[in-house]
Parts: sequence; C-alpha cells; structure tokens
Amino acid sequence: MPGKKDYYEILGVPRNATQDEIKQAYRRLVRQYHPDLNKDPGAQEKFKEINEAYEVLSDPQKRAQYDQFGSVGDFSGYGDFQGNWQPGGFDFGDLGRNFEDIFESFFGDSIFGDLFGRRREREKAPRKGQDLRYDINITLEEAAFGGNKEIYITRLETCPTCKGTGVEPGTSPIKCDMCNGTGQVRNMRQTPFGQFVQITTCPKCHGTGQIITNPCHECHGTGKVRKKRKIEFKIPAGVDEGYVIRLPGEGEPGENGGPNGDIYI
Repeated sequence: MPGKKDYYEILGVPRNATQDEIKQAYRRLVRQYHPDLNKDPGAQEKFKEINEAYEVLSDPQKRAQYDQFGSVGDFSGYGDFQGNWQPGGFDFGDLGRNFEDIFESFFGDSIFGDLFGRRREREKAPRKGQDLRYDINITLEEAAFGGNKEIYITRLETCPTCKGTGVEPGTSPIKCDMCNGTGQVRNMRQTPFGQFVQITTCPKCHGTGQIITNPCHECHGTGKVRKKRKIEFKIPAGVDEGYVIRLPGEGEPGENGGPNGDIYI
C-alpha cells in the first residue's frame, strides 16, 4: 500500500498554519513549479501534488478530516478497505467518502443520523457567506508606491425589506402540513440489513418546518437581493503580480446568522 502524502510537507507549512499562510505558500510554489515556467521533467508531477494538497488544506472541512484520519474521501485510515462487495447492487468502492455516507446511501437521513451529529441541526448551523473574487490591473506607479483604489461589484445582500426572512412584512409563515413543522418526514424502508426508519428532509418546506404563503415582494421569498456597491481599499506599496488583498466581511451574506464572506482582490 503506497505511503500517504503529507500535504503540509508538500506546501512547506506547519500543521497549525493559518489559511493565509497556506495560500501564500501555494502561490509561491505554483510560480515555482508551473509547467509553463519550469521545464524540469518532474515539475508537472510536483505541480499536481501542490494543487492536490491545496485543494484539501484550503477547505476547512476537508482539512479537518485529513488532520483526523490522515486522508480525505477514503477508508485508508481504517485499513485497506477498497471494497468490491455489492449487496443488492450497491458498490462500496464507489463511495470514496466517509462512514456516515455509507449509512446515508442506504437509509438517507436515518436514525443513524443521531450518531453523526444530527444532520438537520448541522444544516441549520450558521454558515459563512460566499467569498468573492475580483481581478484588477494596476499601473506600474501604483505597484511601486501603492494608493487608494475603488471598484464596483454586484453581490447578494440581505433583503432590507424583510430582513432576510423572505416573508412580506406584516405577515408570518405557516406550519408545514406535510411534516407538521418538524422539517422531517419518516418512512419505513427495507434494506439489505433489515427494516429501518428513514428520516428525510421534508420536500415541501425543505427542512424549515414552515411555508411562506406571502413572500416578500422585493426578494420574492429568497431573503436576498442583488445590489451594486462601491468598494474602497488600499493598495500597499511594492506589490507584485498575483498579490491578493483580502477584504473581510465584504462578500455575500451568511446563512442562518453566519458571517459575511470575504472579497479577494
């Protein structure tokens, strides 16, 4: 069985590196090993390793799984479980994910969901908004001496009329009659392991437990509207091509009370 790749070693960062440190190391190595710039025979393979490492370490969820199990998306942390067994036509080899995914492939959001952190609660947890990217060209003078800059972007924002609820002001949503406000529906399901209770997200209210009968006239029930905004920022002196400026909180709004995303310029 081949040895595991150390993604931290590939990027040359410590295991407690911040996301900014990981990004900086990635950009530095990309410039060094990009096949268009580096004609060394091993550069292309090294470039692939760098991208593979960055894909995992730049994603908080994948990084946490890698830190815990030493891999992402396989069972090698528990042994060489590649699996060609196919009970009832099911191929474990196609999973390539984690233990929770096995049960969900059989049972959906089943009673086993309680053992894995309660999926519905996880879906309702605050989530950071989408990050945005904006590319600009600057003059040689701006690169050398820095200066103030402004751009105009179009982004999603919390609807000012309904405050993100999606409901027309003065009205309220009603309890979903399909799930009785629980956001989940239960069904008995026969599986290769016997009969189980399958708990799935309610298809009518999409897990919210509520139905909006009078959607907001401005956002049409989405809770978000698209707005054009002027963004001002400062270019530091001495920047080089590929330099990235992060503007915290200037991205799109978060979900369930989560923070806004960032803008990367």
